[in-house]
Amino acid sequence: MKVVLFANTDWYLYNFRLPLAKALRAAGHEVVLMSPHGAYGARLVQAGFRWLPLPFSRSGINPAAELATILKVAAAYQRERPDLVHHFTIKCVLYGSIAARLTAGSAIVNAVTGLGHLFTDQKGARAGLLKLIVRTLYRLALRGTQVIFQNPDDMHVFEDQGLLQGAGCHLIRGSGVNTELFRPMPETQRAERPVVLFASRLLRAKGIAEFVEAAALVRAQRPEVRFVAAGDIDPGNPSSVPRETVEIWRARGDVEFPGHLDDMKPLLASAALVALPSYREGTPRILLEAAACGLPLVATDVPGCREVVRSGLNGLLVPVRDSAALARAIAVILADAQLASSMGQESRKIAVAEFSEEQVITRTLGVYGRAESARAARP
Repeated sequence: MKVVLFANTDWYLYNFRLPLAKALRAAGHEVVLMSPHGAYGARLVQAGFRWLPLPFSRSGINPAAELATILKVAAAYQRERPDLVHHFTIKCVLYGSIAARLTAGSAIVNAVTGLGHLFTDQKGARAGLLKLIVRTLYRLALRGTQVIFQNPDDMHVFEDQGLLQGAGCHLIRGSGVNTELFRPMPETQRAERPVVLFASRLLRAKGIAEFVEAAALVRAQRPEVRFVAAGDIDPGNPSSVPRETVEIWRARGDVEFPGHLDDMKPLLASAALVALPSYREGTPRILLEAAACGLPLVATDVPGCREVVRSGLNGLLVPVRDSAALARAIAVILADAQLASSMGQESRKIAVAEFSEEQVITRTLGVYGRAESARAARP
């Protein structure tokens, strides 16, 4: 079988879907990775995969440009003739599904990895019109495809809005975590000063502003606590924080900004807890990695985060956009070593039992089988 994995960044393919690509290759399938140009394309090639760079704007809404993108995807599928296409992120799902129907006759799998910034932090008449257009396109694109959701809340939103007519629906929570690679480290690895870690792109929708505000509140009482925000701005995302704002935050001194790190294991090994005050998620990878490392978690009580964080068991959930509540939750865990240890042990159990990479890949391949059967049954 020839499979195309299509995402809106090569970074996403490398960091989140490379294990799936390797599993497909190990099973004897031909795998083609497709995304816009980026710094990670060369790494995909080094990993032994064929990578097709396909330029398009992640945030553009010009009708002519968007139609041109659909035609470029269609041309790529016409050349490749894949047996199955798996799309990640909104534009790839919408445009890839349309292109596959126009040309390749492929089995189609669509991954809804979250509702995106349009549904979480955009308001006004223009945003309302865009939402209407996107919903209409979803109804057309998802019909007859197999759709994977990362949390039940997103699935229910799509069902309630009538976007899944004729689609097969599956719940696979996240892209999985390698529980052998990410595992608890000895206490001696922890930093002398407590480290509270945020690791994500520096987007408003990820709650980075609330993390910075919470850092100031906690450090006013406990100045020895270090707050670290590992990640970079994302100019292609409208929710991205301006670099000037990051520099202002850095100058205040409450949060360290080391930028994006390819290897999170050393930082996770030094952390006392991980915090993600996001506005909405699919199933956040950083919480899975932190859980696998046996860390207590603090996150917002929103879809995606509450898939991983069981409040009072392996961490604490706080209201969204509430930096004071975030600061209180962080302070509670930092003040009680026994509670932190117990929560960390529960995090590890949850990661191994529910979110291992092997489980996610096996279930994904099962969806591929459903998609292939549906294609074979077409008249």
